[in-house]
Amino acid sequence: MRVVQIVIAIVCAVLLSQCGGVKSNTAKSEEKREYAPGTRTMKRSLDNIYSVRTRAEYESMVTHYWDDFDFKAKEDIVAYDTVDIVYALSDYVTVIPPQHADSLLRSLIRRASESREVLNFFATISEMVLHDPNSPMRNDEYYIPILEEIIASPLLDEYDRIAPMYDLEIARKNRIGHTANDFTYTLNNGKQGRLHNIEADYTLIMFSNPGCPMCREIMDEITASPLLNEMHERGNIEILSVYPDEDIEAWRDYHSEMPKGWIVSYDKGMVITNERLYNLNAIPSLYLLDSQKRVLVKDGTNVAYIEDVISYLEAQE
Repeated sequence: MRVVQIVIAIVCAVLLSQCGGVKSNTAKSEEKREYAPGTRTMKRSLDNIYSVRTRAEYESMVTHYWDDFDFKAKEDIVAYDTVDIVYALSDYVTVIPPQHADSLLRSLIRRASESREVLNFFATISEMVLHDPNSPMRNDEYYIPILEEIIASPLLDEYDRIAPMYDLEIARKNRIGHTANDFTYTLNNGKQGRLHNIEADYTLIMFSNPGCPMCREIMDEITASPLLNEMHERGNIEILSVYPDEDIEAWRDYHSEMPKGWIVSYDKGMVITNERLYNLNAIPSLYLLDSQKRVLVKDGTNVAYIEDVISYLEAQE
């Protein structure tokens, strides 16, 4: 259900350049785009959806978003420009009401199940938009209903279901509102602790690697945040940095550069990776937990970088 790697790379590059600033379900795209034939309703909806006056008008536009797409295309699906449809799906998941996302996305995949060719096509672009680590629209909660519908399709055989079943297993881990998987972390002095034994109103987990530029950027944002610094000084939040890979010597060399007061650790034996306790397809990955270790904000739901964590905590003050 995957296109060649070069197409994925091109699409992800386009997504990153065009959609990197999208952070909410109501943000309007700054750039107008002309979609390929068969996507006129999508473009018309996007042009008008922000000027509607009633909830009914809005929901009608969202409901009819895909009306011009030919779900019976079968072999002719290759005539569609993959980048155009990736754009269309990216815009769609931006404007759909979150409370209706499950039913709307399931409906989309059911419509795509007209044929194996069209279903494969939508499975591919859904993976690009909602699952690829480089996609700014990556969102487990939106990807789960799509995967469930794909797996349930009678068009797939047992072998075809292996990849989406694996993706579904990963997407279901550590969901918002659920208790995060517990694990043992190891400090530089050899002492160990467990995530669930950390006592604080909030715990911020950051999976990171030495020398990772984005990791450094996020660490700088954390240490520059007055709110996080104040909460950390009061003992309201603990920040747990976890190195999940195997080059422990590289981690030790980098250890002195980590912020003071953080719990700086590594995953001895790579248990988190080997047992797939967390989705670590993208590094860094962030998880904000409450005192009961329930997930509040996570990387993988609207690409939660540190600004999302700070925004959440500001709303609680």
